[in-house]
Amino acid sequence: MTNKIILGSRGSKLALIQSESIVASIKKANPDTEVSISRIVTGGDRNHHIPLEAVAGQGIFVKELEEALLDGRIDLAVHSLKDMPGQLPDGLCLAAVAERSDPRDVLISKGDQKLAELAPGATIGTGSLRRAAQLTAFRPDLEIISIRGNVDTRLNKITKGEVDGVILAAAALIRLGWEDRISEYLPVEIFLPAVGQGALAIETRSDDSKITRIVAPLNHLPTWQSITAERAFLRTLGGGCQAPMAASGTVAGTILRLEGMAIEVSENRVLRGTEEGSPSSAEELGVRLAQRLLADGADKFLSP
Repeated sequence: MTNKIILGSRGSKLALIQSESIVASIKKANPDTEVSISRIVTGGDRNHHIPLEAVAGQGIFVKELEEALLDGRIDLAVHSLKDMPGQLPDGLCLAAVAERSDPRDVLISKGDQKLAELAPGATIGTGSLRRAAQLTAFRPDLEIISIRGNVDTRLNKITKGEVDGVILAAAALIRLGWEDRISEYLPVEIFLPAVGQGALAIETRSDDSKITRIVAPLNHLPTWQSITAERAFLRTLGGGCQAPMAASGTVAGTILRLEGMAIEVSENRVLRGTEEGSPSSAEELGVRLAQRLLADGADKFLSP
């Protein structure tokens, strides 16, 4: 007997590529399952004029998908994990995360220049307050231009001469097959990635044991442990606030290493720290690192 399930996805080229990869994995693990994709337009897709920093932590790229899940119109939703708020709505859960792609940020620039090679006053486009803050700390002589839109739209701004370069997630370019456009992979020592960057999340209804069982084989344990620590860090700091935060967890053998950061934008003050521990204690590790940064003064600028 064939199981028929509906997967919810945003309609962008990147979102559909990501969702189709999950569909392929589901079918491989569950040959008797038929999966169709329902394209859902989110608030973030409709409102390109709203700066992302103005709606940080509000889940503008996931809300409509979650509503469709709760209403029963879809059986699971696929998200870029970095788009998900720290706290999920009642009745929904993170059921699995696929193996993470490269979590780093990348620069795509006119003339294929590296970040250090750009002339003073060069313009860099980004819709991320986190990236803007880290860029300002590294190259305060560059001009940051706020941009929105899908990957195509952002890259076209370079072609049209509107900016000299843009900063994007490496995973987006890799999944689109556009790695040859990358001018530079930005080091995490300077550009710590967003929480969950590079990971694909599968969200389901908490009480839907059938779908949970179907997607369970897709869960990649080291990625799950890493993002568990990162999201605990985000929630403890205050996942709904607009101050830029970043965190990156990596598992090597029996050690989970978590690096986290929070930035006070007006004074460009950076608080950064690292914790290590057992991957089985990922949640506690994230909480502990967040509490350290709060004790160091992050509480003064991280009010929700």
